[in-house]
Amino acid sequence: MSKERPGYIVVEGPIGVGKTSLVKRLAKSFETDLMLEGAAENPFLERFYQDPRSGALPAQLFFLFQRVRQIEDMRQADMFQPVRVADFLMEKDQLFAELTLSAEELKLYQQVYAHVSVDAPVPDLVVYLQAPEEVLLKRISRRGIKYERKIDVEYLRKLSEAYSRMFLNYDAAPLLIVNTSSINLVDNDSEYEALLEQIHLTRTGRHYFNPMSEAI
Repeated sequence: MSKERPGYIVVEGPIGVGKTSLVKRLAKSFETDLMLEGAAENPFLERFYQDPRSGALPAQLFFLFQRVRQIEDMRQADMFQPVRVADFLMEKDQLFAELTLSAEELKLYQQVYAHVSVDAPVPDLVVYLQAPEEVLLKRISRRGIKYERKIDVEYLRKLSEAYSRMFLNYDAAPLLIVNTSSINLVDNDSEYEALLEQIHLTRTGRHYFNPMSEAI
């Protein structure tokens, strides 16, 4: 762990891909601060999964205000920490808004976003986790959160496609794209250490980590 490392790491990807589990392990490895999305704190999330039409806007606004507050707190804290890890990008708010809101709601949301959004710090590295929709659905089912039972393959397909579009031309920070379909970054130490090595090595550009084909 004495190698040079990025100062601010963000792990992103669709629901069920393992973002939060990975950032918790990274925070432990780097012995540093952890910034989590806090989905369990959103009182509108269960309503969204039960009835997306009525629950999408309040759920999105809650997440927006929550993220703004977290980033403000981060900017006010000691920025000389050796590394920080988070499981969300501010850019994901627009992704979910476009995916879940009606045209009228999206206009309102964008007006609110324009007034409350803060200048989020640019990550030193973004780790984008991917997995097929069927794998995501199995992982979501395995963790057993009651309101997530409403999530289906079609929603996960649209979400995964939205993430792919977002990262297609993403160049704000170095990007490490990880195929997680057949690896366990939480319980398998060798697979986690292999990813950690790639995190140390990724300093610029776009890179791929696919353990199945050993293509980096």
